[in-house]
Amino acid sequence: MAFIVLITTIYLTYTGYTYYNTSLEERFYHPHYHWFKSSGIYGQGLGVLGTFLIFFGVTIYIARKRYNFMVKYLRLKYLLEFHIFLCVLGPILILFHTAFKFGGIVSIAFWSMVAVVLSGVLGRYIYIQIPRTIEGRELSLHEVKALKTDLATILNEKFNLPESIIYMILSITDEDAPKDTNVTIGHLRSLLLKNDVPKSDRVLILKMVKKEKSLSRKIVQLQTMQKLLKYWHVLHMPFALIMLVIVIIHIIVTVSLGYKWIF
Repeated sequence: MAFIVLITTIYLTYTGYTYYNTSLEERFYHPHYHWFKSSGIYGQGLGVLGTFLIFFGVTIYIARKRYNFMVKYLRLKYLLEFHIFLCVLGPILILFHTAFKFGGIVSIAFWSMVAVVLSGVLGRYIYIQIPRTIEGRELSLHEVKALKTDLATILNEKFNLPESIIYMILSITDEDAPKDTNVTIGHLRSLLLKNDVPKSDRVLILKMVKKEKSLSRKIVQLQTMQKLLKYWHVLHMPFALIMLVIVIIHIIVTVSLGYKWIF
């Protein structure tokens, strides 16, 4: 999906570069002015398609998340990726629809759209910090803690590691344990090698340590990220609603003035 966004942007830039690079006063004399202008077949088409992608991406995500639409077929975490894809590709098409000419009430919608996209990127970062099930349901603090294993017992019974190495591992994976600032995964790997731990066991131990370390970090961050996600909604939703209202007004005005694209 990222590749599609990148290729689309490069293609649109390459196709209309001479027009977009022409000053606003001289664009009327460009040989393809009636094609690339915002009300042209190409320009207006980008606006129609971009708006459709945004509306479809928002609608299907809300329908699945809040109303369990096609709950058996649409996994929320994958649908979120698709939602982000459409709501990034759509604004890019709309950007080229404007021909990089912003003014009037439409400029408010455009900058609101930019704010929605940027806040969406921030929201995506916060979202992935919160542990979830394979279906995308958010895990509670109790459920996350239940994922942790009794690492000390496993390391002692299964791998028969010395207490010094077990202590080192616990200092890495337990956020509440006393920290040795010199201890890293790299140091642990070297120590396991020096103690002649078989390669297959080293790989398994390091994998377990990284998983436990990640869970410990997420347990500490969980409540903070949940609060940030609530604050993020306060930022994201108003800009989305402003964009929606102004786009609807823009469409109504455009159609009333006779700009109906290919219909």
